[in-house]
Amino acid sequence: MSLSDAVPRELPEEETIATQYMSERTEQPISRLARIIAQASRFAGDAHGLDTGERAALARLDPDGELRPHQIAALSRALIYAELEPGTWKAETWQRWALIAHGMALAGHDANLSLGQQLSKADVSESRVTKLLTARGDAFRQLLPRLLRLIASKGVAPNWHEFGGLILNQERDEEKAEDIRLKIAGRFFSAEAKKPKH
Repeated sequence: MSLSDAVPRELPEEETIATQYMSERTEQPISRLARIIAQASRFAGDAHGLDTGERAALARLDPDGELRPHQIAALSRALIYAELEPGTWKAETWQRWALIAHGMALAGHDANLSLGQQLSKADVSESRVTKLLTARGDAFRQLLPRLLRLIASKGVAPNWHEFGGLILNQERDEEKAEDIRLKIAGRFFSAEAKKPKH
């Protein structure tokens, strides 16, 4: 299959490339970061994906601990390719985005369902969801990787628009964070109520 076979016939190749570029430019930072972490690089220095070692470094990093040089390099590369500007960030902002990138490397990203529906689909218990939604600070950051591993083990990728929003707003803008929590809870319990009873 040639490159020209992969391009839809109705659009000239230049317009297709321009359309793809414009859609990438209008993506939210969370979507860009998820795409970059998920997509394998095609060559050294590829700005559209990370290599296997970089993805592994993100999956192994401890967002609360001290980051190793190769983890900082992988995280920095992913953030910069997602058009974020980490050079001006405080340590707290680095920690929040490190947690998001770590979670994406562990569990992937799926924006087709709400996070509440995904938690229900992964059969996460009501008590675990309640802990997630009531935890703050260190307790939240410690609980999150375990929950992500559980979700990933069930073959479910979380919606990082919601998870990322919660991570970025928690203890910064509690009104936004609480709005996200309520939506997650509402959609989780709604999905649970629709499940067939045994």
